[in-house]
Amino acid sequence: MPEPLIGIYPGTFDPITNGHADVIQRAARMLDKLVVGVAINAGKGPLFSLEERLEMVRVETAEMKDVADRIVVQGFDN
Repeated sequence: MPEPLIGIYPGTFDPITNGHADVIQRAARMLDKLVVGVAINAGKGPLFSLEERLEMVRVETAEMKDVADRIVVQGFDN
């Protein structure tokens, strides 16, 4: 059995845009699993808190019915 194909899409997503959503959806169709990494990145002075950005990305990806089960949204700081 082949190893699953896993991709990572890191960013601040402050806020998530239609362009981000398009990349997420296209990548998820090509992979077995896509990890969307939402960066803390305080140096950029984000408009939204990490928790708010995580929620925005989760809501957006949950609406991607054909690939939502392949997407994992996770915060990171390194």
